[in-house]
Amino acid sequence: MDSPTPPAGDRPPSDAHTYRMPLARLRLTPEASDGPLDGAWWPRCDALELELPALVGSLDPGRGTVTRVTVGAAAWPDAPLTVSAPDHVIEVVLSDATAEEHAITLDCGTLGRWELLVVPPDEPAGTAERLLTAAADPWNPLSAQRTLAHVEDGFGREGAWEQHGP
Repeated sequence: MDSPTPPAGDRPPSDAHTYRMPLARLRLTPEASDGPLDGAWWPRCDALELELPALVGSLDPGRGTVTRVTVGAAAWPDAPLTVSAPDHVIEVVLSDATAEEHAITLDCGTLGRWELLVVPPDEPAGTAERLLTAAADPWNPLSAQRTLAHVEDGFGREGAWEQHGP
């Protein structure tokens, strides 16, 4: 008589399949920035619980552990109140503020924070690239909302801040 096949849950860990999100599509400003943004993030989907661990894992650990994020409720309607990241849990605060609609704020306790433009996941690659570049420009004086509008209106070209103003 053949021995029964063990149930899937009884397989040894070497047979386990895990899925990891690809590296975050992220562009940060150089160390010093005069603008309100520290860069931009282009998530692949609108599932914050899947995307956030990859984003947090891409950031410089020298700035501390991300313990809380603030996101726009309109952009992340199904966001959970906490997200598990390696070795810790991140509190998610949903904001109704229009200024937060296309932004994410990552708080690292007393060591600092990042304010990032969130490029919509379905944004065409060319526009997304211009948004990533514009938000990471240390001379960009615009908020996330205004940077998004500025680039989508065709002004997100190099030198546009000087030509068209805020």
